[in-house]
Amino acid sequence: MNGASSRRQLGARAAMLIDGGIEPAAAAAFFTRPAASSAEGRASSARGAARFIDAPGHRIVLKHYHRGGLVARLLDDRYLWLGEARVRAFVEFRLLARLHSAGLPVPRPLAARYARRGIWYRCDLVTERIGQAVPLSARLREGELPAALWQAVGAVIGALHRAGVDHADLNAHNILLDTHGQVSVVDFDRGTIGHAGGGGARNLARLERSLLKVTRELPAGRFTPAAWGALLAGYARGGG
Repeated sequence: MNGASSRRQLGARAAMLIDGGIEPAAAAAFFTRPAASSAEGRASSARGAARFIDAPGHRIVLKHYHRGGLVARLLDDRYLWLGEARVRAFVEFRLLARLHSAGLPVPRPLAARYARRGIWYRCDLVTERIGQAVPLSARLREGELPAALWQAVGAVIGALHRAGVDHADLNAHNILLDTHGQVSVVDFDRGTIGHAGGGGARNLARLERSLLKVTRELPAGRFTPAAWGALLAGYARGGG
């Protein structure tokens, strides 16, 4: 973060949070720019798709919040209004801001907004795109990972848990690897921060299930007990 975030009222039933280093007009424009036209223009997640967008001075990811599971058929992108403090985009923005300021490998949050209609609201989050990075799930489709990279993944997760982060949906799609072997974690919707190690075992169990699922149809060797052991060794060094 380049400075404290600010809140901007957009009308009687809408508001925006902005990173202190971003001009309000530029932040507002993030939400209206067209998505990238390349094959990398979208990134899937458990609750819909995030759009990759090129904006002046920034390569950004715009996430529109969608419901997951069976309730998505009824409500899609609508959430019950329970007050601004409970707006999901604002909660994730503030969590990411705190983690990014602490030097943890998460995307920098740039802006978040919501708009109310009746008892419902819709919301969006803009983060800075992590350059030249692909999900762990995609990297596994390309080939086996060396033990050192599994250890790096574990070390990042351990550092997050040492900081008290409980990631609500830690899976192979939300861990990014760049071309230099750097690891980042994204999608902190419904995530929390509390005491060190909180949620660690649950997060790791979810990640292991995800890795087993995404490699089930891949050639043998993409995810092995040795790979998981290397991840856990890195996790221990990362402070988990």
